[in-house]
Amino acid sequence: MKKFDRKLILIDGSEYYGYGFGSFKEKITEIVFNTSLVGYQEIISDPSYTYQTVVMAYPLIGNYGIAEDDFETESPTIGGLVVRDYNDQPSNFRSQYTLSEIMEKYQIPGICGIDTRKLVRSIRDLGSRKVLITDAGTPLEEGIQKLKDYEIPKDAVSLVSRKTVEQFFIKNGAYHVAAIDCGMKQNIVRSLNRRGCNVTIFPWDASMEEIEKIKPDGIFLSNGPGDPVDVQPVIELVKELRGKYPIFGICLGHQIISLAYGAKTYKLKFGHRGGNHPVKNLLTGKIEMTSQNHSYAVDRESLANTRLKVTHLNLLDQTVEGVACEEDKVFSVQYHPESAPGPQDSSYLFEQFIEMMERTKNGETNWFHSLSLQIPL
Repeated sequence: MKKFDRKLILIDGSEYYGYGFGSFKEKITEIVFNTSLVGYQEIISDPSYTYQTVVMAYPLIGNYGIAEDDFETESPTIGGLVVRDYNDQPSNFRSQYTLSEIMEKYQIPGICGIDTRKLVRSIRDLGSRKVLITDAGTPLEEGIQKLKDYEIPKDAVSLVSRKTVEQFFIKNGAYHVAAIDCGMKQNIVRSLNRRGCNVTIFPWDASMEEIEKIKPDGIFLSNGPGDPVDVQPVIELVKELRGKYPIFGICLGHQIISLAYGAKTYKLKFGHRGGNHPVKNLLTGKIEMTSQNHSYAVDRESLANTRLKVTHLNLLDQTVEGVACEEDKVFSVQYHPESAPGPQDSSYLFEQFIEMMERTKNGETNWFHSLSLQIPL
């Protein structure tokens, strides 16, 4: 049997031995798990995983390689990757690199040969917590001390957000969307472009004056990593922009909108990460299979004293998955309607945003008539 060369040390003192791939640097992050069967490239390149190590619940990873066109960001910032079986010989006509090659390039440590079923159960039962990816010979006491001494940074959004304004324009674009980049996935841009939107992406700390200069038809608030209360400039920006423009938020953007209206957020025990989470649309009664990736949720009771209505609920734990304020032309969802690969049940939300911008252009106020339904909080 090949000798183990890497291991995980968790703050509770548990150890998991395995074999390294990708980068062999030592790193401390928060450990989480994802239950998706496919999409490991989108996962490692999703900025929302900054400062997090992801355990893949599905056992075989790496078998279809990496394709240049499928990245969600140019420079992945995920903390690490843990898998049961890593395949370094992909079979896919689109593959241009192995997963290990990309992880080595971007200094992402990986470890395979781990009993991921046991590890996922541990995260589910004890919650997400700090983990050290290190050499197999690192003493347990030394590793635990490193974990105790290290604080995970709270600058994740500023780290991953663009530093300058970028434009993604298409021929004959009918709408101009100003997107606030808190860690925006590239497939959100593609989803808006496909529906006739020119997209101007602003850094997370852009001012209202900068945004209004381009005379947008609508505002988009992106996904991103970390605790939403750490992104105060964007919360204040929403307070300034709401009611002036149609606003659509996804994931972190959803939480930011809720905080801007006076609601509260809280951290989930182990988060929601996967491609099969059932969500009920309270406006239509339909069930959507959704792709999710978040550690925080909106406190449902705290919405009672705001002007937001709950529009979507998670059927697994009844957490809030969508809110809206009809009078301000604002709506958001906690999950990812743009996710690819992933379910496409929720792509209608982009059409809803476009309809909102079109009705606003035409001077209509009843932009989303179904929101007039009285939905209990």
